[in-house]
Amino acid sequence: MKILVINGANLNFLGIREKNIYGTQDYAYLQKLLEEKGKEAGCEVTVFQSNHEGAIIDRLQEAYFDGTDGIVINPGAFTHYSYAIRDALASITVPKVEIHISDITKREEFRKTSVTAPSCDRQIYGQGLDGYLQAIDFILEKQIL
Repeated sequence: MKILVINGANLNFLGIREKNIYGTQDYAYLQKLLEEKGKEAGCEVTVFQSNHEGAIIDRLQEAYFDGTDGIVINPGAFTHYSYAIRDALASITVPKVEIHISDITKREEFRKTSVTAPSCDRQIYGQGLDGYLQAIDFILEKQIL
């Protein structure tokens, strides 16, 4: 099984950016966490990060053709306005989970709206980096059923 994890704008600044919100673990830590989860679950986890909307769309479209079985996406700020990413997600029929490290329902008003979540099977927020692991578990369960 192949799971693609996509991280959007500023996620590469984990451990640097607003530590009181996103924590002190850096992006390399997240990558290692996901790699270990893949090994434990017996699946291939590929991690992709870009600060560019078009690159994320290109990677989503590539996932359509490369045998990806599930997608975990943290679109970052693109969550709130990228109908292009939303449409790319809607084009792919594998299980998809939108993840947010912080609790977006308890933050600024604009963060409470996700235009991308309706194209996903589930949204997880406020669970820190563990939310990524929960998203992978959801995809694994969905693929077994």
